[in-house]
Amino acid sequence: MHWIQAARPQTLAAALVPIMVGASIAAENQLFRWDTTFVALFCAFAIQIGTNFANDYFDHVKGADTPDRIGFERATAMGYISPGAMLNATILTMGIAFLAGLYLVWIGGWVILVIGILSLLFGVLYTGGPYPLGYNGLGDIFVFIFFGIVAVMGTYYVNALEWSAYSFWASLPVGALCVNILVVNNLRDVDQDRIAGKRTLGVLLGESALKLEYLLMLLLSYTVPILFFLSFNYSAWILLPLLSIPGAVVLMRQIFFHEDKSTLNRTLERTAQFMVLYGLLFTAGILL
Repeated sequence: MHWIQAARPQTLAAALVPIMVGASIAAENQLFRWDTTFVALFCAFAIQIGTNFANDYFDHVKGADTPDRIGFERATAMGYISPGAMLNATILTMGIAFLAGLYLVWIGGWVILVIGILSLLFGVLYTGGPYPLGYNGLGDIFVFIFFGIVAVMGTYYVNALEWSAYSFWASLPVGALCVNILVVNNLRDVDQDRIAGKRTLGVLLGESALKLEYLLMLLLSYTVPILFFLSFNYSAWILLPLLSIPGAVVLMRQIFFHEDKSTLNRTLERTAQFMVLYGLLFTAGILL
């Protein structure tokens, strides 16, 4: 149970949705492959879980997980799992992702090897290393690039063995909604992060900046389907994601008007669920 908690299943939408969207672009072009899509999904889950394990370990050893933490319990900080065991789990999970990814390298060539190594490396450097991205205001950029652009375009590539401008544009709402999961996390933890010396965007720019960022990411996610409809000759089905707007409004109210930061734990879960809903609607719109 503690290992499941440490894997943070509530964040795994960030691994699932990019693969769905990238594969749907390939399927729409009749270039879909079950084998590479399945392996890409497996690797995405493994990298996401490995990154979560690494965060659990490094946040503990750096002292960022304090007793007054209001976020989800961290297994290492709570003493449920030893630091050594968590570090070993990080190495094992990332190693499994690398080995599975060799199949994609065999199919897609050296460019997939580079993407895979960078994804593993930055997954660890998010909270580890001498200049952790998440501690220096770069976490949002990392998430947008790797869980959005790289994941969607890379999935398309291992299906089609070619790059696609459409997969780039389709990656933007995916990256934006991944960032919003991080935004909620940073908004909830801004006070503890400030004390721990963790310079997230919330610490550097303030809570209002995070709320604005959340809104802008939502607006970006709704702009792209409209762009597909108006400029890329997609049918009106591509506008299916707009059906999720009521859910986005509910989330925005929780972000802007919450009174107790502990309620943002639920908002974080709902933001991930919203990403899955959006991803399903966007995928259906692409295929239809």
